[in-house]
Amino acid sequence: MTSDEIVVACIDALEATNIPYMVVGSLSSNLYAIPRSTQDADFVVELRKNSLSELLGRLGPEFHLDPQVRFETVTATTRHIINTPDGLFRVKLFQLSDAPYDHERFARRRRTKVLGRDAYAPTPEDVIVMKLQWSRQGRRTKDTDDVRNVIAVQGDALDWNYIYRWCDEHGTRELLEEIRRSIPKI
Repeated sequence: MTSDEIVVACIDALEATNIPYMVVGSLSSNLYAIPRSTQDADFVVELRKNSLSELLGRLGPEFHLDPQVRFETVTATTRHIINTPDGLFRVKLFQLSDAPYDHERFARRRRTKVLGRDAYAPTPEDVIVMKLQWSRQGRRTKDTDDVRNVIAVQGDALDWNYIYRWCDEHGTRELLEEIRRSIPKI
């Protein structure tokens, strides 16, 4: 299976099992900016009892859940990793946290096309806010590049008041302004 086929299989399985989700990470920034390659697919999920076993059952026997549940320090959530048939591409499921921003971001998610499938994804504003939070945690280059690209492509269509509100709340406003200053005027 290709990485795109793996992502589509995961979207189809999440839809079929009625697990609330949204595509995040580089896949979501690719929706609103210049796409880049990635070695994984990230999803925020709202798991209930037996959700993971239902999901794995739908994906099939070639997908395997890593038995080690991890606490993700960047997102402050529980993370499950699904190993895929090719062994190189991974699927990461981040449990929706109790943080107010995470709930607002999840509530604002929208249906859009992801690799030809209708899927849930964050708004471009929420991609920016979340990537700024992640970049603060040491993933600066990749995530700040994604923020820069989303801003460059989306520009004036962005809800800047919403972005400013959450950047002020999370302490990332200065980084946001630094990134905005680095984008050349066209």
